[in-house]
Amino acid sequence: MDLHWSQPYLLLLLPFALLPWFNHSQEKTIAWSAFVPKDPWSTTVGLSLKILSSIVLISLILGLAGPYEPEKKVERLGEGAEIVLLLDRSRSMDDAFAVKTQAALVSVGKKDSKRRVAKSYLTEFVKKRPDDRFGFVLFSSQAIKLLSLTYSKEAILATINANAIGKGLKDTNMPDALIKAAEMFEDQPYRGSRIVLLVSDGGQILTEEEEKKIASLYKRMKISINWIYMSSMVGVTLDASDSDSYLWEDLPERKLHDFFNSTGIPYQAFEARSLKTFAEAIDEINQQQYQTLIVEQTLPRVSKHQPFYIIAFLAMLALTFAQVYSAWGVRKAHE
Repeated sequence: MDLHWSQPYLLLLLPFALLPWFNHSQEKTIAWSAFVPKDPWSTTVGLSLKILSSIVLISLILGLAGPYEPEKKVERLGEGAEIVLLLDRSRSMDDAFAVKTQAALVSVGKKDSKRRVAKSYLTEFVKKRPDDRFGFVLFSSQAIKLLSLTYSKEAILATINANAIGKGLKDTNMPDALIKAAEMFEDQPYRGSRIVLLVSDGGQILTEEEEKKIASLYKRMKISINWIYMSSMVGVTLDASDSDSYLWEDLPERKLHDFFNSTGIPYQAFEARSLKTFAEAIDEINQQQYQTLIVEQTLPRVSKHQPFYIIAFLAMLALTFAQVYSAWGVRKAHE
């Protein structure tokens, strides 16, 4: 046991535990020692009472010195993943989600905006995963690492909630966001499944240099990508089809989707077109990402004063009983 002391200076009082052994006040002068028979039982009892008195003093001093085990980190096996939430905070995420007409898209600040829908479902997702470690990256014109990887559910939930406040910016910097999300795992020991969960309603055409850097980072650090795509346009899909409009051929989100598929990085896209499909996407990700994970757990500081006070109490109880018994014996002797 690794004991520390909150008030170690009180340990200087420990020598006072020897006081019961200085009993000169009880010494008697006997004219003829033959009058006093040998009584080993009394000698044993007297010695025991001194020991008990010392135990009381030692226990009280140690208890008052504030013994404790300091906070420590331990590792255990759990099930889950290390997940970086990569959330689009561009202005388009303030538009209404799952609408069928262009006129209904403007819904800034209302409860059905994409960012608020994302907030609600991500909150439930985090609450369902007790062993996961979460990080959070927010991006629009720039990517910002809001929260490093942590086991604190309170911290990640507060970050998700704060992200739903205010209005988004105009531009989107997808390559910077993807790079900063991957960098969350830099210099981190590999504990198990690593995922970047991208929630966005659009994409961006990357340069060749950006594609190489992103692919290299994700492969080297063994990171998977899950993309929940919140489509803004009715009928638009990430995969091309024969019925597509020619205007959709060069959509940035399709180019990004094709890039993810071409890298060899574990990747899965979920096209959320309604609250139902968004919920289904979250549920599928939740069910998939349960692999063996080394979980680092912080054990809080533990106070250890109670056992010392219990020992002191029991010893004092024994001393009190001995004192009461002695007084009773003296009274009986004088009757």
